[in-house]
Amino acid sequence: MATTSSSKPSSQSLAERGVAALPSGLQPFARLMRLDKPSGAWLLMWPGFWSVSLATQASHLPSMTTLALFGVGSVVMRGAGCVVNDLWDKDFDRRVERTKSRPLASRELTPTDAVMLLGGLSGVGLLILLEFDVNSIVLGASSLSLVAIYPSIKRFSHWPQLMLGMTFNWGALLGWSVVCDGAVDWTAVLPLYVSGICWTLIYDTIYAHQDKADDLMIGLKSTAIKFGDQTKQWLSGFSLLMCSSLVITGVNTGQCWPYYTAVTITAANLIHQISTLNINDSDDCWRKFKQNTQIGWILFIGIVLSTYLKNRPNSDQRDNFKVISDNSKQPLSLSL
Repeated sequence: MATTSSSKPSSQSLAERGVAALPSGLQPFARLMRLDKPSGAWLLMWPGFWSVSLATQASHLPSMTTLALFGVGSVVMRGAGCVVNDLWDKDFDRRVERTKSRPLASRELTPTDAVMLLGGLSGVGLLILLEFDVNSIVLGASSLSLVAIYPSIKRFSHWPQLMLGMTFNWGALLGWSVVCDGAVDWTAVLPLYVSGICWTLIYDTIYAHQDKADDLMIGLKSTAIKFGDQTKQWLSGFSLLMCSSLVITGVNTGQCWPYYTAVTITAANLIHQISTLNINDSDDCWRKFKQNTQIGWILFIGIVLSTYLKNRPNSDQRDNFKVISDNSKQPLSLSL
């Protein structure tokens, strides 16, 4: 994900300045990965962080090692997804003001360069995945088909944001599996996954309103085009479903007050975003899109505190959970 950037150093973000400080030969590869635009990596990371924290044993903090693996994996796989997207879209990107300076669209890099980078990123992603148990490896690898398919959806459907949501929120399923050695409590992770998909539909529809005129001109589709002037009503519906699904996850995992406080703050944040959104102002759409990283932090902190403050299960409850977890490790547990 990218946006236009000013040439004035003072207006550059920390990430943009970091990329600009790299050797000139590396800068196009960093920009192809969108390292100068880290919001997408954060948005990919949060569902995994939420899931890892929800699956953590009561009265404990989530494993920093697991969070670090998910964090690095999010940067790597978001970068890989951007490479795939730009390989698909390089001809379209040349015709859009906001994207014509991307490395492939501007011919700063060749498709061969991009494929080599993609191979390297995929290799790093595989090394991270191999740190997990077999069930989690299979579950994580199964998301690659979504990564490959997503860029094509905008050519024939108005719902590429739905496919992006399914892809970006796979960590909601994987996080729990990693913490519980391949066992998955579907009553917890499925509503969490649904809430993440709704969240993506919200922020990426807002994002897509920046490009709707260009998309209409070149024949690409998006939820921004489909919803049009009814965008706020649609986003309100997705917000309601997102927050309701988060409540279901909280009930099914026995969360306490910090979790529900975070969900309430999230709901208020979404209400403010949507009520003040100007879908015809690209700058406002970009600001609202970036605000969603705040929601990631709010929910993460709420989940961590809630898990830490929860009472530990007694020995009978732990034994029952072990039986459930052992049964969940059968191959059927990976059926979606």
